[in-house]
Amino acid sequence: MIIYPAIDLRGGKVVRLREGDPKRQIVFSEDPMATAQSWIDQGASWIHMVNLDGAFNSQIGNLRILEEAAKLDVRVQYTGGLRDLTALGRAWDSGASRIVIGTLAVREPTAVAQAVARFGADAICVALDAKDGKVLTHGWTESSARSPLDLGALLYEQGARHALYTDVRRDGGMSGVNVDDTVALARETGLRVIASGGVSQLSEIEELAQTGMVAGAIIGMALYQKRFTLAEALTAARSN
Repeated sequence: MIIYPAIDLRGGKVVRLREGDPKRQIVFSEDPMATAQSWIDQGASWIHMVNLDGAFNSQIGNLRILEEAAKLDVRVQYTGGLRDLTALGRAWDSGASRIVIGTLAVREPTAVAQAVARFGADAICVALDAKDGKVLTHGWTESSARSPLDLGALLYEQGARHALYTDVRRDGGMSGVNVDDTVALARETGLRVIASGGVSQLSEIEELAQTGMVAGAIIGMALYQKRFTLAEALTAARSN
């Protein structure tokens, strides 16, 4: 199981939001590259980078930071505001190893098939971020009519093989990851699901790993608050 330390970017700074709410922001660093290098030094092979500016429709972009991170000894999974194939192409050209599609996948599921054909299945991840059983879009500010299971099955048919699942009510709140729904999504859709939202202790990482059904876990607040180290998380991920 892969551990993805998160770097959420807003205004050029590394931040974390509670439940995706821009009014509930904590700044952890003003140097994203130093943060990325610290995760690499501690053993990260992947980083999950979120362009919050793009997610909230700001004109501020973070492709320059992506370009710099891609030069480091790490693979970058990049998301935030990628709402058409042109934007996906810009992220890919800037060095992303995997691109996460959220709003676009809900609005135009066939765009996922186009993205897979253009970039390859391993380069595409669909975001199934949910609140109260419905997938959210536009930086988690709008709710769709689809459930994660329904949309996940449809996107698998469109060629998606990787998915990110966030229980939005738990994100940034240190309340524990939603293991049951994460496993159910993987089991019912066939997608390789990356868990996100609320990871707060090593036992949760061990539980995810031991299911044998979860492909990875994104960890943000717990690492930034030093609940445990990245090295400890990597060890826990090998517990299966």
